[in-house]
Amino acid sequence: MMRSAVLAVTNRSATRKLITETTAGKKLAGRFVAGSELTDAIAVAKQLNEAGLLVSLDYLGEHVTDPAEAARATDAYLACIDAIEEHSLDANISVKLTQLGMGLDDDAALRNLDRLASAANTHGMSITIDMEESDHTEMTVRLFERVQRKYGNLGIAIQAYLFRSPEDVRRIGRVGGHVRLCKGAYAEPQEIAHRGDDVEAAFDELCDQLMGMSEVKPAIATHDDARIAHALAAADGREDPWEFQMLYGVRRDRQLELAGQGHDMRIYVPYGEAWYPYLTRRMAERPANMAFFLRAVVGK
Repeated sequence: MMRSAVLAVTNRSATRKLITETTAGKKLAGRFVAGSELTDAIAVAKQLNEAGLLVSLDYLGEHVTDPAEAARATDAYLACIDAIEEHSLDANISVKLTQLGMGLDDDAALRNLDRLASAANTHGMSITIDMEESDHTEMTVRLFERVQRKYGNLGIAIQAYLFRSPEDVRRIGRVGGHVRLCKGAYAEPQEIAHRGDDVEAAFDELCDQLMGMSEVKPAIATHDDARIAHALAAADGREDPWEFQMLYGVRRDRQLELAGQGHDMRIYVPYGEAWYPYLTRRMAERPANMAFFLRAVVGK
C-alpha cells in the first residue's frame, strides 16, 4: 500500500516538477544516479572496482515511443560496452527491453538485444535484462530465452512478489544464465502479486530455489538484513558461484562489509538524463528517501 501511495504522488506533474527542477530534488537524485553522462558512470565504476565491488551499468530509459529512440539507446549501450572494455572495468550492463523497443516493436527489440549480446560476448561480458511492469513479463522472458540460447551471456531479473516467478525461474534454468532476484518495485494488482510479509516469504523461497540450481548463477539483490542472512544460510555448501547485488547509494557500509567477508557484491549504477522514473521507484521502495527530500526542501 505504501509503495502504491508513493508512486501515485510522484506520478503527479507537480511532484515531478518539484523534484526535477529543484536543488533538493537533484541532490536526492545524486545519491542514486552516477550522473548524466557515460563518463560519469565510468568514473563511479572505477571507484567501486577499486573498493573491491563489482558493477552493473544501466543507461536509464524505458518505454520508447519511436524506433529511433530504441536505436539510440542501443548505440548508447554499445558505447558503454566499449568503455567498460577500454577501461578494464569489472562490470556488465543492465538493460530494460522497453528501452530497446519492446511493446512498440518486439522484433526490433529482439534485434537490438541481439546486437548488445553479440558485442558483449566479444568482450566476455554479460548483460542483465531488467524486469519491468507485469504487462511485459512474459515477453521479457521470451526474448531472454531466445537470445540466451544463441549467446549464453545473459541474465534476467525476477521479481519475488509476482505469483508467476517460481515457474519463470524453472524456465530460466532450462537455458541458464544469471538471475537477479529482487522483491519488485512496481505497483501491481493483488490478483497477481504478493503483499506485505508474503513478499519476504516469497523472496526467501525463490532464493532457496535458485541456490539449489547449478544451471543458474543467483544474484541476490536486497538491502534487507533478514534476506541477506537467509541468502547466506541458503548458500551454505553451494559450490557454484553466486553474488549479492545492491543499488548505488544504498547501504554503502553494508556493501563493503559483505565484500570484505569474501562475498561477491555487484553495485547497480544507473546514469543518464532519464532518471526520474528510476528515482520514484527508489522512493516507493524506501519512503525514508522521500523524507530525505522533504527535509532538504525545507532546509533541515
